[in-house]
Amino acid sequence: MRKFGLIGKNIDYSFSQTYFASKFKAEEISDATYKNFDLENITDFPSLLEDTNIKGFNITIPYKELIIPYVDKLDKNAKKIGAINTIKFTKKGKLKGYNTDYYGFKNSILPHLKPQHTAALILGTGGASKAIAYALKKLNITYTYVSRSATKENQITYQQLTEQIVKNNTIIVNCTPLGTYPDIMACPDIPYEAITEKHLLFDLIYNPEETTFLKYGKQKNATIINGYQMLQLQAEKSWKIWNKQ
Repeated sequence: MRKFGLIGKNIDYSFSQTYFASKFKAEEISDATYKNFDLENITDFPSLLEDTNIKGFNITIPYKELIIPYVDKLDKNAKKIGAINTIKFTKKGKLKGYNTDYYGFKNSILPHLKPQHTAALILGTGGASKAIAYALKKLNITYTYVSRSATKENQITYQQLTEQIVKNNTIIVNCTPLGTYPDIMACPDIPYEAITEKHLLFDLIYNPEETTFLKYGKQKNATIINGYQMLQLQAEKSWKIWNKQ
């Protein structure tokens, strides 16, 4: 029996386990299982490798960057992004890291892009935000990170985020966990009054389906997208990677 699973911390809520269980049942895949590996610390990761039936992992918060030292090789896109969410065991038993987040995001936002969508704000600077930045770059969309403390070039703080900056950046992507169930009233602290019908708000969160962040966008007639399709696309891409000879 081939084993796959999700590595993260406090991941009982996870989409992946339910998604793959449904997929295996619907497609009558009887030689594979998928489970959660809830790790208190990334240093616990090597113990999972003792099970020789494990053939691949997905990785989520907070380990998308921290797990990189434990893999033997990175796919070229993952190397450029600096974060991984998929690990494949090669035929030689080596671990190879991939990033399918950028693929999922790029292909879920693409049908909604309009001529005015040329500049973006990325809320948050974690592992997922790096994949978003990479996808935006591939789409020729400029971006600025927004975080609590701006430590690098191309970053501003929430305190520096003015209405004019929001007006100038017609794509806003929430890569923070703010608004995730059960704390569904939380949302990033940005000038929502500056959002217009020309904006596109994308939230990587999928539970709840419509976060407070997206509701504010909806009130302004902006295009709103949650993270569910992105997750579906990245999951299917992971499955293809695991099964590619």
